[in-house]
Amino acid sequence: MSGPVTARPPVIGITPSPSTDTFQHGTFERYALSTNYARAVERAGGIPIVLVPQLDRLPHLLSLLDGVLLSGGGDVRPSRYGDSTVHPETYGIHDLRDEFELALVRSALELDIPLLCICRGIQVLNVALGGTLIQDIGEQFGTTLEHRQQRRGIPSSEPSHEVEVVPGSLLHTIYGGTVIAVNSFHHQALKQVAAELRVAGRAADGIVEAVEFPGRRLVLGVQWHPEMMFEAHPEHLEPFQALVEAARARQVELRGTGLVRGAG
Repeated sequence: MSGPVTARPPVIGITPSPSTDTFQHGTFERYALSTNYARAVERAGGIPIVLVPQLDRLPHLLSLLDGVLLSGGGDVRPSRYGDSTVHPETYGIHDLRDEFELALVRSALELDIPLLCICRGIQVLNVALGGTLIQDIGEQFGTTLEHRQQRRGIPSSEPSHEVEVVPGSLLHTIYGGTVIAVNSFHHQALKQVAAELRVAGRAADGIVEAVEFPGRRLVLGVQWHPEMMFEAHPEHLEPFQALVEAARARQVELRGTGLVRGAG
């Protein structure tokens, strides 16, 4: 007699960054992903997999996933949020990545797949829902707060400023406090926040640092990089644990309806 079926851990799809690299034997296009993202998902109890952009197979890809993690990277093409100019500081535009991630967000929302969106990810989430971006904080927003801590020589695992958390928000529930010490590596930020999103946290200068989608299973965007911090500061594992738990809850619900794929 066989024992009870053990549910497999939730599968979390993570978006990579495209890159072109030259070696002795030639130039190659690659999809790159910091191991920090995978380690955080694994530590939180999930199975991390890398999502190679495949627009024509997106429905099939989503059928394999229990949760989605949008990683950091280059900037979104400004025309995608109605800006006809490209600021000189805007960098790393990759149209296929934009198209894939925007479609991924919209489809994941339709299917109620949990979403955690980090750095570039929060910006993609906002643009996907009709919001806009500040192309360069230093020139277009004006602040004395440095949002690129590498300019100050602060290690990536350490905080460089605080985020004021909205009481009662999902972010508040996840971190358990109204102030979070975060790292910072961005020159762009949310400008007009999409109507369906709610601001959950801001820096002292007013820059939006976190948003969420009320009424959804879990849709959270953060402007900092918790995957770089969780080893030294364990509270930053909490967003990944929230993602995996939400993914597990969806997995259980689908299993109850008979729609979930086999368990391992």
